[in-house]
Amino acid sequence: MAGLFASPSALADYPIASHRYLADPASLVHDGRVYLYGSNDDDNVKADGSDDGYKMASFVAISSSDMKNWTDHGEVIRVPRDASWAANTWAPSLVERNGSIYMYFANNGSGIGVAKSDSPTGPFRDAKGSALITSSTPGASGQNIWLFDPGVFIDDDGQAYLYFGGNGEQNARVIKLNDDMVSVSGSASAITIPYFFEASWMHKRNGVYYLSYSTNPANGMRIDYLTSTSPTSGFTHRGTVGAQPPNNNNNNNHAAIFEFGGSWYHAYHNRSVANDAGEPPGYRRNLALESFTYKDDGSIVPVTYTTDGLKQVGHLDPYARVEAETFNAQRGIETEPCEEGGMNLSNIEDGDWVRLRGVDFGEGAESFSARVASAAQGGSIELHLEAPDGTLVGTCAVEATGDWQAWRDTSCAVDGAAGVHDLYLVFTGGDSYLFNVNSWQFSPVGGEGAGGGVTVGSTSSGGGIGAGTGSASGSGSGSGGGTTVGTGGASPGTTSSAQASSGGTSDGQSSDPAGCSCRAASRAPSGNSLVLTALLAASLGLRRRGRTGRGPGVAGSSLG
Repeated sequence: MAGLFASPSALADYPIASHRYLADPASLVHDGRVYLYGSNDDDNVKADGSDDGYKMASFVAISSSDMKNWTDHGEVIRVPRDASWAANTWAPSLVERNGSIYMYFANNGSGIGVAKSDSPTGPFRDAKGSALITSSTPGASGQNIWLFDPGVFIDDDGQAYLYFGGNGEQNARVIKLNDDMVSVSGSASAITIPYFFEASWMHKRNGVYYLSYSTNPANGMRIDYLTSTSPTSGFTHRGTVGAQPPNNNNNNNHAAIFEFGGSWYHAYHNRSVANDAGEPPGYRRNLALESFTYKDDGSIVPVTYTTDGLKQVGHLDPYARVEAETFNAQRGIETEPCEEGGMNLSNIEDGDWVRLRGVDFGEGAESFSARVASAAQGGSIELHLEAPDGTLVGTCAVEATGDWQAWRDTSCAVDGAAGVHDLYLVFTGGDSYLFNVNSWQFSPVGGEGAGGGVTVGSTSSGGGIGAGTGSASGSGSGSGGGTTVGTGGASPGTTSSAQASSGGTSDGQSSDPAGCSCRAASRAPSGNSLVLTALLAASLGLRRRGRTGRGPGVAGSSLG
């Protein structure tokens, strides 16, 4: 118990998306949501659970509208399936232009490619047919230069730039992109950066250009920054954005800086999930997030790392459909592509749970409905406030549906849910996998929207519950416990060994267009406070489990 109270990573703004190993975050603000994209470190773990080096060959996207509850959108690209010339996807960078979203990625350290999509959740496909940056690109060569870690930036005048490079103070480069975003203009220029190692990132504020980057090992692999009045030259070293992150084992560092809702944020990775799970942390990183401010002179006030320091931006509206793969913290949860669209919770066992922060029930809820599927015995969804064993406001029975992707609606009465609370969905049942969950929704007392929060989660294309996605005012009608069986579904056990180990196929031969990214290594739980951590340990038998193969799920489904 003393060890639990001493653990700084037992809380929750790191990790975010604690059910996945993700790294090298890139940000995209789109339509009122923040999307973070990460190198998929689940690709670095062999089927037997051992390390496989940096083998990332896919990116995963997560998003949030309130900076506390995050939706897992699954893999948005996998190579060589989606870019036949590439073997790896490292360190993404994204920008939106003329209705399209462009994703720049590194093929290991040998070059940079570009993919394109009309949606932030993909699918992203190769936009060029070959690498955009190679050693033959004018100005790109250097002494032991790493051609990776792209950072794309569009200036106020519409000119786009790509920053890249690594492994030496003389090895940072910037090159202009043409308006098509898939070709370069002229030669790359060198930028001399003190202590430069990798992870170039550009942002602009009040007419000042901020070029941030990871320093070399001798200087702690912290995130430093330069400023200039030009995007390509005249930079001055100004200081540090963030020191070496906690629980990162003094290992590599990578950060994205972005503005959302008038506040500035610093997304980074550390290794708290692997450390808490007792797994080798070298190749198993997880995403984290902090906010920061500027001084009057434009300099950055260095990040103070916290475990639960971010403020929630608005409350979550429970009266609009919420994708089940949206949560703030979890115990034992995994996700997979859903045949109805998006992702779903999978591999659920007795005692697993998800937490939603800041749920605004307004004057009160009278019912709850969920979209569920089970090829096993089913179980129950218990609705608790504030803690996994907090006030019980409803229990929803889940029956067998005949398949892990045969979706039905189930509903139950709710009593005692009013005002703003943290909501826990606690899953109970037998001693094997119980059921999958696609989405859920509450119905307010009297059928009128009472919540004051924001809609959270992505929209599924299949037969959902209630009124579907709704507005922040929550005007939806209640969802009745329908029993119509959803469409089809693959039987358990049809997934190939390649899919089980990597979340997809190495050569894109699966019928799964997303790549099944539900294989998970050990997932460490995250809690609400130190007191809650102790409570969980006592009441639930806090556990960490390692899974190296897939349980029930789908072998072919649509992209999240």
